[in-house]
Amino acid sequence: VQLQASGGGLVQPGGSLRLSCTTSGLRLGDYAIGWFRQVPGKGREGVSCISSAGGSIYYANSVKGRFTISKDNAKNTAYLQMNSLKPEDTAVYYCAAQEIAYGSSCTDGGYGMDYWGKGTQVTVSS
Repeated sequence: VQLQASGGGLVQPGGSLRLSCTTSGLRLGDYAIGWFRQVPGKGREGVSCISSAGGSIYYANSVKGRFTISKDNAKNTAYLQMNSLKPEDTAVYYCAAQEIAYGSSCTDGGYGMDYWGKGTQVTVSS
């Protein structure tokens, strides 16, 4: 199983980015996907999670109304659309997968997620 996050970069405050999480070796329709972020010296934070069928979605309070999570099971790819970016969104972003439901993983820093990809750096700066 492999997950690969991509789409990060440098963006000005107020700008947008779309992160992609490309998966292989698993059937994405059977897995929940989570996006997490981490800055040096701080613990990993759950940003957003979506259940396998898409019926349950979590957003951290800090990103509600600005970020949108989605998944395209046919393409085995999940996305995180990030709008109205702020400097405090600067972090390395990771995607992770857990079979069926994300449970408490999104609020526990990703504890319990089965598979992780390498991160992609997002920098919000003028």
